[in-house]
Amino acid sequence: MYDEIDLDKIDRNAEPPTEEPARQYYFMAKCREWVKDFTQKQGRSPRACVVNMGCQMNARDAEKLTGILSRIGYEMTDTEEADFVLYNTCTVRENANNKVYGRLGVLNGYQKKNPRMMIALCGCMMQEASVVEKIRRSYPFVNLIFGTHNLYKFAELLHTALFHANASGAPKGASSMVIDIWEDTDQIVEALPAKRKYAFKSGVNIMFGCNNFCSYCIVPYVRGRERSREPEEILREIRMLANDGVVEVMLLGQNVNSYGKGLKQPVTFAQLLQKIEAVEGISRIRFMTSHPKDLSDELIETMRRSKKICKHLHLPLQSGSTEILRRMNRKYTKEQYLLLIEKLRAAMPDISITTDIIVGFPGETEADFEETLDMVRRVQYDSAFTFLYSRRTGTPAAAMEEQVPEDVAKHRFDRLLSKVQTIAARKAMRYTGSVQSVLVEQVNTQDAALVTGRMDNNSIVHLRGGADRIGTIVDVRLTECRGFYYIGEVV
Repeated sequence: MYDEIDLDKIDRNAEPPTEEPARQYYFMAKCREWVKDFTQKQGRSPRACVVNMGCQMNARDAEKLTGILSRIGYEMTDTEEADFVLYNTCTVRENANNKVYGRLGVLNGYQKKNPRMMIALCGCMMQEASVVEKIRRSYPFVNLIFGTHNLYKFAELLHTALFHANASGAPKGASSMVIDIWEDTDQIVEALPAKRKYAFKSGVNIMFGCNNFCSYCIVPYVRGRERSREPEEILREIRMLANDGVVEVMLLGQNVNSYGKGLKQPVTFAQLLQKIEAVEGISRIRFMTSHPKDLSDELIETMRRSKKICKHLHLPLQSGSTEILRRMNRKYTKEQYLLLIEKLRAAMPDISITTDIIVGFPGETEADFEETLDMVRRVQYDSAFTFLYSRRTGTPAAAMEEQVPEDVAKHRFDRLLSKVQTIAARKAMRYTGSVQSVLVEQVNTQDAALVTGRMDNNSIVHLRGGADRIGTIVDVRLTECRGFYYIGEVV
């Protein structure tokens, strides 16, 4: 019902509601007053730019932030020379933080040219107290800072920031910086606006936070503990998406396999998938990320039986050495991981399996690395995201002894990447000549006579066609494999 609310009909002179999300719609209406005043004085709508950094969870958060700004009346733009710029930050690696600091210097220059410009920062990076203190001290021109736990309060926080401005509309400066960071929360606020990047597919949060505490990872500290959405709320959202033309959903969580454990009436991830499969209009179901320690036989069987769940599983390995996995606090062994692969391939022989691998973790020996190479040879991944270990302040791994020298780690990384790419290219060729269903996603960026889409297993396909094919699922004969993508023709 909230999607149908007319903000102009909300009584903005009344006391703000105490319950969510009604409270946030009230503040959207209040901000809309400010937008109308700006538009009248400037002869145009204020422009807003949301810059997203990081994972697909962040991407979905950015769609919500964009949706709120759009409902308020901002004109969305891709240029950072806007009236309101919001960075939705990532902090998985130190260089992600450094990138933000660098961009803030650029934004300061834009703000000097446009005194009405406001700058906001949110997301995982803002959950670090040292970061917020550095911004407060070194970047006083930033107007608004909030974190991951109170993202739903964006409209309310924006209202506060807007009315910290002086009569001319220009920010007052450091003294008016609005900061609202929560250490944790158990709240999940539903029914906020979202503006999707794609009309035909959408991410859907099924849970938030993480309980795993891998020793290299900052996520549990900035995203908080696991909180699962109620299944009926998830289904309500997916039905609305289907009614709006969405044919593919990506279920999002830091560890989707542990979905439902904290609910009053526990529901397994496999049971949730079975409910989603029954939603009419949805043709494809994807999910990420899966943690090996929680991958159940029930989930494997649900995937095997399903006509809608894509036969693609992203299953992070991180290391092929059981000793390094122990140091990473991954809670499974090399042998347990291999058993999962055997079960998956027995149930779905043609399943596409992709992974994440970290090279150069503290204590990794040449023998440990050889075990990782051995796992890559044995599993035969369709593709892998490979990373050099990045020391992350605030994680247990950062304090570990036996940090691997950079040159040694880089040499290992190059060897791993070569092995992964060789196997992936060989595996990709097995589909050449076959007919596969492809969801067309966009006009090809290199050749406007082509469109680009994805197969069920997430492989990229380029084929002849126009923009009218976007959002449709078509049968395509794969005529040529070019390493990591296919050329095809509609049959």
